[in-house]
Amino acid sequence: MSEKTLSHLQTVTESLESGATMQIRYLLNGALPAQDVARLLESSPPKERKLLWELIDSKNEGEVLQYLSEDIGVQFMKEMDTERLVAVSEHFESDDLADLLQHLPETVVKEVLSSMTAQDRTRVEALLSYSEDSAGGLMNTDTITIRPNITVDIVFRYLRRHSSLPDMTDNLLVVSRSDRLLGILTLTKLLVSDPEDTVRDIMDTDCTVINADTPASDVAQLFEKMDLVSAPVIDGESKKLLGRITIDDVVDVIRDEAEHSMLSMAGLDDDEDTFSPILKTTKRRAVWLGINLITAFIASYVIGLFQNTLDQVVALAILMPIVASMGGIAGSQVLTLVIRGIALNQIGSTNAKWLLNRELIVGMINGLLWASVIAALTAIWFDNIKIAYIIAGATIINLLFAATTGTLLPIFLKKIGIDPALAGSVILTTVTDVVGFLSFLGLATIFLV
Repeated sequence: MSEKTLSHLQTVTESLESGATMQIRYLLNGALPAQDVARLLESSPPKERKLLWELIDSKNEGEVLQYLSEDIGVQFMKEMDTERLVAVSEHFESDDLADLLQHLPETVVKEVLSSMTAQDRTRVEALLSYSEDSAGGLMNTDTITIRPNITVDIVFRYLRRHSSLPDMTDNLLVVSRSDRLLGILTLTKLLVSDPEDTVRDIMDTDCTVINADTPASDVAQLFEKMDLVSAPVIDGESKKLLGRITIDDVVDVIRDEAEHSMLSMAGLDDDEDTFSPILKTTKRRAVWLGINLITAFIASYVIGLFQNTLDQVVALAILMPIVASMGGIAGSQVLTLVIRGIALNQIGSTNAKWLLNRELIVGMINGLLWASVIAALTAIWFDNIKIAYIIAGATIINLLFAATTGTLLPIFLKKIGIDPALAGSVILTTVTDVVGFLSFLGLATIFLV
């Protein structure tokens, strides 16, 4: 959160405490831009958030909703009657509105759609037929299309009839009479062309085109790779133009994926709200705490198998966490790297073997290096060379298992349709704990007892 937003938040909080609602109403309805109002709402606990929302004039609700996170925006929209929903929907681009409507009851969606003009309803219904995580769900149907046989002069006259162009317009889409995409005409090319030139003569037929069923993550990578500002979206079968995707929507995808990876590592949902209610937050986190408890019991069970060994050599209980911790850190490093590679489509069957071999070699080198350090410190600490050799051997074994698991686990989870970012860290921790305890205590049982 910026210092400016923090300052506004402090002002609003102090005004709420003193009951100065007129000052807050002034801030929320004109003094602050809609983006800052949305940040204030997201940065407020549930009770204060509800009070602030009630102080926003109905004419400004739609504009603020555009900038709210999807989870919070849907909460407010679910509390609105149909008339208010219809009013706020006028402020949304068709793609953003479709994303929100997917989370509302079907009866409400039908009423909102029925209140729209035939053209707007057709656009939103087309978007609702696609998953929000696909190119079809990302696209905006507000496009400017032209025919290939008209001249540049006619194109200019056609554009002057529009009061404004759609946001992020960097080119015009050239289509046939059956709406099949033929190419694009960039505005820069249009501006420097002779008025008598036809669109067919100056259009670009070798342009980047995206199928409506393309996953959103692939769209983001394509925009990054090709440095795109916008790209047309077509139906994969008919090749008809459906709409276009703009860079602002792609930035949202990139940000959402980054948040997803970060939150998934901690077992949290993508739409986790910092100030969500206690029960809602408890429910979301309880699931992964339960799963973690099961894995902790598995590790504890392995330790319990060597109770007699631990009773005879107390030093083992002191040193045992070191082996598990070293494996956990090494495994997390590899896991994070591989998950990133999978997200960027850099890892496949052709290079997975090379990556595994590389990580095993790295694991062996680091294992030998740090096992020597740990062994030396252990020998000095406990004056027992056998324990030093045992913990060194266990460290090497666990780092090799960590490298193997960190490399192969996310690839396997991706193959069976499970999100590696969500489940990978839990499984990896279990493996490194179990292997660390098993190797250390197992070697101790063989050579000390």
